[in-house]
Amino acid sequence: MGYRYARQRADHTDLAQGCVLRSAPGYPGFPVRFASELLQRAAARVEHDGPVGMWDPCCGSGYLATVLGLLHRERLARVLASDVDADAVAVAERNLDLLAEGGLRRRERELRADAERFGKPALTERAEAARRLAGRFSRAGGALPAVVRRQDAFAPDPPDVPVDVVLTDVPYGGLSQWRGLAPAETEPAVSLMAALASVLPGGAVVGVTARTRKVPLPAGVSPLERVRVGNRAAVLVRAADVAGG
Repeated sequence: MGYRYARQRADHTDLAQGCVLRSAPGYPGFPVRFASELLQRAAARVEHDGPVGMWDPCCGSGYLATVLGLLHRERLARVLASDVDADAVAVAERNLDLLAEGGLRRRERELRADAERFGKPALTERAEAARRLAGRFSRAGGALPAVVRRQDAFAPDPPDVPVDVVLTDVPYGGLSQWRGLAPAETEPAVSLMAALASVLPGGAVVGVTARTRKVPLPAGVSPLERVRVGNRAAVLVRAADVAGG
């Protein structure tokens, strides 16, 4: 049932933030290998076979959602990304456009035009990265349905398409900050899980990561898995377990 996961040792330089994918101050990236492993672990827990729908409700620049769409096209049926910050959504829309038909080729042309205009060899190298990604993405299945919206993760609307997996990196430190309606008396990560579980099917797998030793859970909820890499911790939980906790 679902997918087996495996650690990947491939070279992910082309997926580095600021290469082909756009970056912006205040919207940090995410380790590509860790993101890949988390998606595979979560997909292995989904209660049906076949591609899964994924949602990042604190998407920032859309980096995590876009990277996973490019890296695991064959595992994904669709990608949703949302954030309460309008500026973040604007950047995410441009990154998630890379998953659309011709998106990477458009990005390649843009980078080549900039390289010619500004005389910067580094931009030509980035255009070559976009070309390589376009070839791999096309062979893996091509255009992936992706939707970006502005909404508060603590008061989300039910997704209008099926979602099987939620993966999100919560704000931390001075790089990014919580916004929205998180109750002051509750750990934001706990409030986030409860809010998401209220609008997800019970079988959905929710994965939350943070720069911390251990991601907190709602009282009485047991994790499906805990994973730690470097200074980042992640937890996977079943939506039904959170909703019933």
